[in-house]
Amino acid sequence: MGDYIKWIRSKVGNEAIFLNYSAACILNNEGKIILQKRGDFKGSWGFPGGALELGESAEEALLREVKEETGLRVKIENLIGVYTKYFLEYPNGDKTQIITFFFLCTILNGELYIDNQETLDLVFVEPTKAPKLFNQQHQDALNDFINQQFNVIR
Repeated sequence: MGDYIKWIRSKVGNEAIFLNYSAACILNNEGKIILQKRGDFKGSWGFPGGALELGESAEEALLREVKEETGLRVKIENLIGVYTKYFLEYPNGDKTQIITFFFLCTILNGELYIDNQETLDLVFVEPTKAPKLFNQQHQDALNDFINQQFNVIR
């Protein structure tokens, strides 16, 4: 988490906060999506993404987080949706209501990069063959993508 989240947490501890987040459903040329094996949820799978920093747009956060977590530069093609009524408790006890902007992206360039902290592995999979994702919010966004439902608001 970035400095802003650390600062908020220094004030409220583990109490529930809103967490604004951007995540990417990244397609390669074969129509497969990239999934990230996460370091924070014991190796569960999800989409690359992360929290917005103060003063940052959802687009800026997405581009920054995808580059940090995958090594790829991407182009946003479409908004899959905005997912707002989801609650998540992190393994360290931090409670959140996560508001996530899920974007469909294509790869511009870069090479896959695994830092073994936030990202334990990266794989491309057929969307319909993806493993169960680490939370319901990511699963709902995947299902909306598979069903070609865009601009969803939940």
